[in-house]
Amino acid sequence: MSDLAVATDDHEVEWSGLSAAEVAQRHDRGEDNTYTAPTSRTVRQILRANICTRFNALLGSLLAVILIVGPLQDALFGLTLVANTAVGIFQELRAKRTLDRLTVVAAPKVTVTRDGAKREVPSRELVLDDLVHVHSGDQVAVDGVVVHDSGALFDESLLTGESHAVAKDVGDLVRSGSFVTAGSARFRATAVGAESYAAKLAAQARQFTLARSELRDGINRMLQVITWVLIPVAALLIWSQFNSGSSVADAARASVAGTVVMVPEGLVLLASIAFAVGAVRLARRQVLSRELPSIEGLARVDTLCIDKTGTLTTGRLTVTDVAPLGADIGEPTAALGALAWLETQANATALALQQQFARPDGWTATSLQPFDSTNKWSGGCFGTHGWWVLGAPEVLSPYDASVQSRVNDLAASGARVLLLARGRPSDSAHSVQPAALVTLIDEIRPDAQATLAYLDKQGVAVKVISGDHPGTVAALARRVGIDEPTPIDARALHSEADLAAAVEQHNIFGRVTPEQKQFMVNALRANGHVVAMTGDGVNDLLALKDSDVGIAMGAGAPATRAVAQLVLLDNSFAAVPAVIGEGRRVIANVERVANLFITKTVYATVLAVAVGIARLPFPFLPRHLTLVSTLTIGIPAFFLALAPNESRARPHFLARVVRFAVPAGLIAAGATYLTYEEARDNPGTSLTEARTLATIVLAAVALWILAILIRLGQSGGWLVPAMSLALVATLAMPWTRQFFALSFPSTLLLLAGVGVAALSGFTLELGWKVVGWLRPVVHRERS
Repeated sequence: MSDLAVATDDHEVEWSGLSAAEVAQRHDRGEDNTYTAPTSRTVRQILRANICTRFNALLGSLLAVILIVGPLQDALFGLTLVANTAVGIFQELRAKRTLDRLTVVAAPKVTVTRDGAKREVPSRELVLDDLVHVHSGDQVAVDGVVVHDSGALFDESLLTGESHAVAKDVGDLVRSGSFVTAGSARFRATAVGAESYAAKLAAQARQFTLARSELRDGINRMLQVITWVLIPVAALLIWSQFNSGSSVADAARASVAGTVVMVPEGLVLLASIAFAVGAVRLARRQVLSRELPSIEGLARVDTLCIDKTGTLTTGRLTVTDVAPLGADIGEPTAALGALAWLETQANATALALQQQFARPDGWTATSLQPFDSTNKWSGGCFGTHGWWVLGAPEVLSPYDASVQSRVNDLAASGARVLLLARGRPSDSAHSVQPAALVTLIDEIRPDAQATLAYLDKQGVAVKVISGDHPGTVAALARRVGIDEPTPIDARALHSEADLAAAVEQHNIFGRVTPEQKQFMVNALRANGHVVAMTGDGVNDLLALKDSDVGIAMGAGAPATRAVAQLVLLDNSFAAVPAVIGEGRRVIANVERVANLFITKTVYATVLAVAVGIARLPFPFLPRHLTLVSTLTIGIPAFFLALAPNESRARPHFLARVVRFAVPAGLIAAGATYLTYEEARDNPGTSLTEARTLATIVLAAVALWILAILIRLGQSGGWLVPAMSLALVATLAMPWTRQFFALSFPSTLLLLAGVGVAALSGFTLELGWKVVGWLRPVVHRERS
């Protein structure tokens, strides 16, 4: 059992970590890390969010009125209310179970020492006073005090906004939420669970951090406007119905009918279902969506920034050659072996070197410098052998023309080239002595070329931003289909203006620092681009955090998974097209569904105002509108929300919906009111017959509107014939006519109604094809 020194205020004590009994005691006292920030709503929150809505309260009140005045046929909209709520709860619970399961799978593991032995445990099983080990790429799970340091640098940008990593000495405090960018350390946990700094910070902020969603924002704005419009219109309608000469029961039923139809009760539900089903579909592809709107975000992306390692390549390296730069190869070979086994947490380069070189005898490190993506080198001092370093040739020996010439030749073939040198880098240009060039080859991902071809076809610009030599990056990019004559060396971009201009005009960059990656992402966003960033290492973290959508590899550093909205659990870059396709399906389908619901709200509002001013009985009973809404909106919207759709995502969702819904709703309302008024003016026509004619005309026009939306989409062509057949069957069967209180007017009035409906359909077609009212409303571009 190995003993470890633990720093205290006055002295050091020997400590081998907690024993199993001490761990159990702390679990019993609740001194553990079981608190985790929720990735989805709780069951109680889901139930409350789906049941306690403003529209459910309104429709529930109206349902109560109908249950009092009867008949029960006019309470059919209550079944729709219950069904909508139940489906919403079921779908979100289903998505929650899937996301929670994947979150557990993706949860980080933490290395601790217990009973004198190192072991990995889930972060939620940490307890107070645990001895925790962290290495480069790890995120700190709990607060603690450093007891041993091996050159660790901690980045606290997620907590403080300060991007510069800081060194921690023995006795210094480390805070949960920070991450290690270099080196390793051990610390004693001093605050866990809800008492940790990151947990308190999250509680002070908010429970969920939601990605920006234009769909969600647009729908919320529409609902706010509808709520304010509905209040005075409903008041006018109620006043007019009770002053139209009808009985109290008839006036109540008419008021309920006019108010119910103005409410787009299924819009929020179907948008939520579309997101939830999207999350489940992605989960089947091993993609964890931490925030549902991030699915929409990636569908809107027009620029994807990728790091070469771990994205285009598998991250596995193979040493292909060691070329000495002097006569002696023995000592450089030993030095490579010593450097390979220097760090306790080996990166991809160290693993490749370990496969090639054994640990040499007599090379014990007395000092070490862990790899830092900013400095781009690592090394150690090995007693009488002195300092040896391994890193980027342009950094370690920038002025040696012969070395740089050989490096450029090797990099042009796609090889990754490192320089082994004697000495320690300093401000002096000749502080190290080149000893050998080490050539490594990256393994290209088999799915990279097809994925990039898909992105190019979809109009998504791909920027390869890497810390490797520009020639190496360019050669690998060419192998997967990205060809650019002049790759950019980021070291030559000295100002922010140079970086911003270069990232807009070029696609391949080498020798990029983490801070430059972050600035490039922000520069692209400032220029109006929607930017996604993929990565798997700590050098990608700052850019991931600032991108519109961060995508982390499941096998990447825990810190990158912690800040990303999407995690590719099986590390497959080929999942990106599926995410884009799922997001586009959600956006396009929700937009089509929104067109239907808002069109209904427009024609209902116009009809309510018209009959309110004219003080006429409302042209429908609640059961009439239940029939029309079910066949022209309810059933079609459910299928449209979940249908395949790869139309390209575009901004200004709300403007397009309004541009479609207002003229379409006005046409539907005008046709309905015209035929209703005509029937009311006919002395031989009863109120039931006039309402039947209005129902037929409204259903016909609404089906025509549905046909236009389906025609401009990519699926659902069967819906209009099927719904039309259902409508005809309802009108044809005596018992359904009786159930829905339908009675045909005279043949002449029926023909007049058919003519008005046909004229309205012609006007809609004119608005789409000629005038352009409806043309920009739906995504017309096909993928």
